[in-house]
Amino acid sequence: MLLRLPTSVSEAQRCLSEGAIPVGGATLQWAVWQRDGFPEQAMSLREVPEANVLGAEELGAAVLLSRVDDRVPEALRGAAARVGTGAVRRAATVGGNIVGSTLRCLLPAALVLDARATALDAQGPYETDLAELTAKRPLLLSLRWRTPLASGHRKLPDAPGGEPPLVVTTAVRDDHVLRVAVRVGYDVSCESVPCATDPAPALEALSRTSLGTLPAEAWDVVREEVTAVLARAAGR
Repeated sequence: MLLRLPTSVSEAQRCLSEGAIPVGGATLQWAVWQRDGFPEQAMSLREVPEANVLGAEELGAAVLLSRVDDRVPEALRGAAARVGTGAVRRAATVGGNIVGSTLRCLLPAALVLDARATALDAQGPYETDLAELTAKRPLLLSLRWRTPLASGHRKLPDAPGGEPPLVVTTAVRDDHVLRVAVRVGYDVSCESVPCATDPAPALEALSRTSLGTLPAEAWDVVREEVTAVLARAAGR
């Protein structure tokens, strides 16, 4: 297998048009290739500047999870810090997690931040939303969002041999909108409601959305996380 390492978006676009298969940290893809056979050529974005951005309102697809730090909101930082083991986080990338993984641990955080994605295909880069990104799974270049007033991430402990653990992620935007994303099993739901300092009206509004059908144990976590994030937003 030939691994191509483009150094620009235009070069990466050319690699795609020539049939190169995108690969991030290969923490998941490697086992599939060992089972099904390796492609003739693969491509990594680790040398492309646009895929390595890391700032208050942007995160590149080639950034290793271990590098996601306090430059990004707590929702993303907390999600990245709780993926797998330290060894996995030192190899896995943002793009591989959101587009290539079935768990997509960073997706709830990206959803509450209302992030937009820049993707790349053989015709060039284009902007898309997270719904299209996860449905069509194009090559992700980067994510961008507006800085929230506050955000948070909570992942419950893994149950041995059970389903993926519950994840609750929250963010309060500067237009006083609360966004809450919940992962139950492999399914992620995200809802938005108006909010103020008092969590009661926001929780009442959330109870009338799809999140209102959550099991009682999951709703208890949502209540705790909403109360906490609204308090942090009010205390800024």
